[in-house]
Parts: sequence; structure tokens; C-alpha cells
Amino acid sequence: MSALDSFTITYIAIPLLIFLSRVADVTIGTLRIVFISKGLKLLAPILGFFEILIWLLAMSKVFQNLDNWLYFIAYAGGFAMGNYVGLKIEERLALGYVNIRITTQKPGTELIQSLSEAGYGVTYMNAHGSKGHVNIIYCVLKRKDITEVTEIIKRFNPKAFYTIEDIRLANSGVFRTRALGQKNPFPLRKSK
Repeated sequence: MSALDSFTITYIAIPLLIFLSRVADVTIGTLRIVFISKGLKLLAPILGFFEILIWLLAMSKVFQNLDNWLYFIAYAGGFAMGNYVGLKIEERLALGYVNIRITTQKPGTELIQSLSEAGYGVTYMNAHGSKGHVNIIYCVLKRKDITEVTEIIKRFNPKAFYTIEDIRLANSGVFRTRALGQKNPFPLRKSK
């Protein structure tokens, strides 16, 4: 093997493989944690198996070459990038359901009607806040619908205060229906 080949393997190929391995295993680990929090019990152990298998392969190369600082940089860089990639994938998957709680000093009638007409289940009540009378509106929806609902809120009351909370479990509710023939791969689990 020539010196150029040895240099390429030691300082380019192996660090790149370590980096990519860390990106893969940390991405899988991030998704595994999300799936656990969403109650997807069958998928999480499968992902855990591949996460650790890839991690062991990356770590074995680092431990074989503890004197090469480039391997440590590749390992740490892959960890950081894996977190980023995992969160981006999770964001795009938008699994599960959320509760949006909207508090508005403006009458919420138009907002409630618009959300209902868009197919979202809405619960509302009159309340009293620190600055007087308010309407509190609750809406449970799929995470993928957050952007649409926040746009509706901003259209009817741009100064409304709202919070978004993840929901792990719900008993029943009104949810937008999917297009005819489409099955939801991650249905809302009912409490026992």
C-alpha cells in the first residue's frame, strides 16, 4: 500500500466513516426516544438494536486509534450532526397530537367558527384573566396541522396568546378526517 493510500484511509476514509456512523446512530437514537414518548413500543427496540450496533462499530475504530485526534473530532462532530438530523426528521414526521390552548381578550366567536369549519374540534369557555374578561379555546389536533391552525389564529386574532403541548394519550375527540382511503399510520391511542 502506498503512502498516499495509507494517508487517505487514516485521515479521510476512517474519520468520514466515524462521522457518518455517529450521525446515523444518534439520529436513530433521537427518533427512538421520540417513538418511546409517543407510545410506539414495537419500533423503539428495533431502532435501539441498530443504534447500538452502529455505535459499537464507530467506537471500535476510535479505540483502535486513540492517538489520532481526528477520530475524536469526527466522533464529536457526528454526534452533533446526528442530533440535528434526528430532530429535523422528527419535525418532518410530526407524529402524534398536540393541544393548543388559546387565550384571547377579543371575542373568540369568529376564531372558534373558523377552526370548527376547518374540521378541528374546539372547546371554549369564558374566563377572567389579570387584564379582564378572556376567552379560552382548546383545540386538540395532529402535530402536522399546527402551522395551519396557528395561521388561522393569526388571521382572526394576531395578538392572541397560545401555548402548544404534546399529548401522549387521549380518550376520544373530534379530529379532522383524512382523505378518503388514507389510513393514519399513527392513530391516536385510546386510554384503557
